[in-house]
Amino acid sequence: MKPIELKGKLYLIPTPLGEMNPHDVLPQTVKRAIDFIDYYIVENEKTARKFIKSIHPEKVQASLKISILNKHTEVAEHNVMLSPCLNGINIGLMSEAGCPGVADPGAAIVKIAHEKGIQVIPLVGPSSILLAMMGSGMNGQSFAFNGYLPIDKGEKKSALKNFEKLSHDKNQSQLFIETPYRNNKLLEDLTQVLQPNTLLCIATDITLPTEYIKTFRVADWKKIKVDLHNRPTIFIIHKMY
Repeated sequence: MKPIELKGKLYLIPTPLGEMNPHDVLPQTVKRAIDFIDYYIVENEKTARKFIKSIHPEKVQASLKISILNKHTEVAEHNVMLSPCLNGINIGLMSEAGCPGVADPGAAIVKIAHEKGIQVIPLVGPSSILLAMMGSGMNGQSFAFNGYLPIDKGEKKSALKNFEKLSHDKNQSQLFIETPYRNNKLLEDLTQVLQPNTLLCIATDITLPTEYIKTFRVADWKKIKVDLHNRPTIFIIHKMY
């Protein structure tokens, strides 16, 4: 009888949301996974190696086999990256910050893993989207993450108006993000485009010492001075009934 070939597993390994002690936000399950995993799929090799070293200083860096997954990676390479799993080798998938597969290119790898019958094991870690929603005081029963807004000024205004209407019509909080160096401009746009009574939450530097999470009406935000430049930020809006 031909022996059953066991497949490796794909571990989704969360990382901190910024420069901090990873042990402050990550459970022991992450360290245990890094203990026995030598194959990784990551966005940036340098930062991934730095993270692994911070979690497991004794880990031999030369033993690590690292594949790069970013916007420049060809789709044809995705299957190659997962091929060790088909030979019984476990692989760790990491995002640059937060949870792999959520607002992250790793979702494409997870999809292929399911297609190939590879077990996917998500590990617990910080998600800026969920933490922002938790801290916002908005509708945790119904919310949607919409990614990036359009860059074009007219299209952005239209998108904001649509999200505002959607939040009112469905009683659904709407989340989105911006490239960090454009955050201050987006806040300015929000205060100009949205209705004065629409709620706006700004959640910045989540889990870091500089963490800032505030929810006010748009009319109130016009009077508040906050510098969001180059600070990872989640924006949430909700037009109440």
